[in-house]
Amino acid sequence: MNNTAPAPRKRPFLTVARKQNLAGWFFLAPAALLIFYFSFYPMFRAFLNSLMTGRPTALAYSDPLIRNYQFMVKDKVFIQSVTNTLTYLIIQVPIMLILAVIFATLLNNRDLKFRGLFRTCIFLPCATGLVAYSMIFRTLFTYDGMINAVLLKLGFIKEAINWLNDPTTAKAVIIIGLIWRWTGYNMIFYLSAMQGIDYSIYEAARIDGANQAQQLLKITIPLLKPIILVTAIMSTNGTLQLFDESVNLTNGGPANATITMSHYIYNTMFRKNPNFGYAAAMSFVILIMVAVLAAIQMKVGDKR
Repeated sequence: MNNTAPAPRKRPFLTVARKQNLAGWFFLAPAALLIFYFSFYPMFRAFLNSLMTGRPTALAYSDPLIRNYQFMVKDKVFIQSVTNTLTYLIIQVPIMLILAVIFATLLNNRDLKFRGLFRTCIFLPCATGLVAYSMIFRTLFTYDGMINAVLLKLGFIKEAINWLNDPTTAKAVIIIGLIWRWTGYNMIFYLSAMQGIDYSIYEAARIDGANQAQQLLKITIPLLKPIILVTAIMSTNGTLQLFDESVNLTNGGPANATITMSHYIYNTMFRKNPNFGYAAAMSFVILIMVAVLAAIQMKVGDKR
């Protein structure tokens, strides 16, 4: 009688789990390679270029390597552009997000008539061409434009305001334009998130005596916190890279009073004695600012 135990069967090298992993990587590889080539490689290339100086066709490493960064600290126009961009960020983003939450709350009311029309009207500015809306705003806010005419007619001002030629009012015009254009875009995110909130929660709150403001503060905003964090990060990143409004509304003027970092990078790279190395250094600074502010917002907003 043979008491020898049967030899254990060898597990195949390609198990079901490994096949599934390989299939996943097979489908992810093309997208991952494209993301690396079009996103991460340009970041690395920009960092190398930020250490170079010279003509665009004959770049060479500067001596010292951080020469562009040293010059950046002394560049008054760059410092002005950073100050302007942070001003837009601090004022415009909170106002825009608060308005977006309020509009989304009002338009999420089932009893409101013509909700679709109101939603479309608020979202339409986002679909307007950048150049077209900039030209309209320039026309509205000119010295003899409609804004001054209306304010004079209503008695709010005694004489016309030169909106686009005064540093303070020119910044205000850009902020108004940004709020007008992007509030509806963020409102759509909040409306979509509100569809997942059970309407019976609001009905129960009304029965308990909660008014609209209490429902907004105690129910809506806490439940929308993840999407609010996402829109805050997106809005911050977009504002730090602001370009179109500075170029088309005020052209950075008067005297660089409204110029943004991206606008100054464009001028440095393509106009007035192009300097690719210095422009790359400024671009890398924007990348660092975006990453740091996004990390801070994630740390503060996401308690998980």
